[in-house]
Amino acid sequence: MYFGALCVGADCAGGLMAFEEMRKARKKIDLVFKSISGEFLKRPEGDVHFICEDGGKTQQLIERTINSKEREETPVTIIAKTYDPEELEVAKFTLTLSVKLREK
Repeated sequence: MYFGALCVGADCAGGLMAFEEMRKARKKIDLVFKSISGEFLKRPEGDVHFICEDGGKTQQLIERTINSKEREETPVTIIAKTYDPEELEVAKFTLTLSVKLREK
């Protein structure tokens, strides 16, 4: 799998959690990815699953920006794995999410 496709998968895995927290907050919040770093460990030979277990960090990020009314940011980690025929970590990403409460 080409590294660009892996980056898009990491983007979706990290961004979707942030969008869900923004929806729950019922506030207008802008989201950008400030930075991305990736470590490509092995070329995937099958389907890739993107795992982000930083939901708590994302929730705290949204709460911080609502309370401070300033731009806030946090890094989140996304692991890319294949499972067929065995579980294999193929890439690891760190994305910095940056959010700000939208001015009226």
